[in-house]
Amino acid sequence: MRIAALARLPLVALLALTACPSKDQGSGLVGADAKGEIVIGHVASTTGNEATFGISSDRGFHLFFDELNAKGGIKGRKIRLVTLDDQGKPEEAATAATRLIASDHVSVLLGEVASTRSLFMAPKAQMAKVPMVTPSSTNEKVTAVGDYIFRACFIDPFQGYVMAKFARENLKLNKVAILRDVRNDYSVGLAKVFQEEFTKMGGTIAGNESFSQGDVDFKAQLTNIKAQNPEAIFEPGYYTETGLIARQAREAGITVPLLGGDGWDSEKLYEIGGAALEGAYFSNHYSVDDPSPRVQDFAKRYKAAYNILPDSLGAQAYDAAGMLADAMNRATDLSGPAIRDALAATKNFQGVTGSITMEEHRNPVKPAVVLKIAKGGKYEFVTRIEPPSAVAAVPTTPSQKQP
Repeated sequence: MRIAALARLPLVALLALTACPSKDQGSGLVGADAKGEIVIGHVASTTGNEATFGISSDRGFHLFFDELNAKGGIKGRKIRLVTLDDQGKPEEAATAATRLIASDHVSVLLGEVASTRSLFMAPKAQMAKVPMVTPSSTNEKVTAVGDYIFRACFIDPFQGYVMAKFARENLKLNKVAILRDVRNDYSVGLAKVFQEEFTKMGGTIAGNESFSQGDVDFKAQLTNIKAQNPEAIFEPGYYTETGLIARQAREAGITVPLLGGDGWDSEKLYEIGGAALEGAYFSNHYSVDDPSPRVQDFAKRYKAAYNILPDSLGAQAYDAAGMLADAMNRATDLSGPAIRDALAATKNFQGVTGSITMEEHRNPVKPAVVLKIAKGGKYEFVTRIEPPSAVAAVPTTPSQKQP
């Protein structure tokens, strides 16, 4: 794993370097007329509570750029990816982003997976006019930071809609309880949209409880939820807490299914929750069981490289890198503004996780899948749900393909 160590430069000094950006200090103009390798920065939680998120993303990025370099790179220049570990801490994510912009002079910033950490990074990229692409942050506030911030994944309003629609139409549920992580922008945003959409579709929210990231005891919240007799519990947290919640829910005598979002997707989820998770459903960006030749070819190459099948984090990172490379090849030059304009013009980019078209707020229009956790922790594909406006939003121009 090629992961650079985070420098010990004080945050105040790093901020000073980016306060007045210039051509040599992360202005987004670095590389416009330069020769040699193109440096791209990546901020990820390669250690800490959500380490599998960062490790999977780093693998996806490295796989794509290794393949791209073998084919000649971008505009005849090779890519060098520099990954910094933020340890799952928002402040460290901001420091890492500042270091990559000011000291490593990156042309583009990739990351983070977690929306809260992306929100700490985005202002640094926006101020320096360095395009930032998050592969997996779904909170809608991330790209609202500014016009240099992009993502390769769908956003929480759509993900909340997907799970509300699935609960009402596929599972025929009328009463669902909500259990959210109040310290997590991702969880709060997803719960809010699910509640709005589920009630709009005629459902009832039977109990609304919360916890804080890092909690390990959820018995009080689950007792309150059980008293409301819901038909399911919507818990849009991360895998670390979700596994514990599932076990404690079953211990409390709650037998209804759990519903969640893409934050559940980790090889560690079943290790933590075990059989208590079987029968649960969550929204995700792709399924490794999708028979699509594009998906199966990617899975084969990823497994050959890392001896493990790719989760959605690895697939989204691969697509984010592909979308970025496509834009950089189309850009008039490799300055920040030129790359930004090319990213904003992305239409019908054919990725592993689906066709990607950027809408006006720099969010992709793309489908979601719903997966079921089966016996032994296997994720089974259940259904694919398209955005309500997908047909109208995606133009019929020729498709772009992965390099």
